[in-house]
Amino acid sequence: MTESNELRLLPWSGSDEKPCYLSTDSTNSYLARLADNAEEAQLGLGTELLAHALEVLGDATSDTEELRLLGADLAGALRDAVRVATSRGHRLPGPAHSGHEEPPAPLS
Repeated sequence: MTESNELRLLPWSGSDEKPCYLSTDSTNSYLARLADNAEEAQLGLGTELLAHALEVLGDATSDTEELRLLGADLAGALRDAVRVATSRGHRLPGPAHSGHEEPPAPLS
């Protein structure tokens, strides 16, 4: 089990968008490192998307379809960021968790 005696929420979903968890004593296992790399990629893409969003929102000629797609992309990036923050927060030593739940499944 993990140090905090809990399962690690992984940065990807299983079938039917159900959360995936990892139980290991090692923070250096293959799956733990894979999860760390996936989290870093998700956060990096979110940073790039934020920069793009600021450009699009600053452009008065952006059409509604572009804004709708941007909103959907931002919602997905925010879902990923919340999942990463939740996972990392659960692994921090200290007081009990705030009770945040798994982010909702993506809109289709």
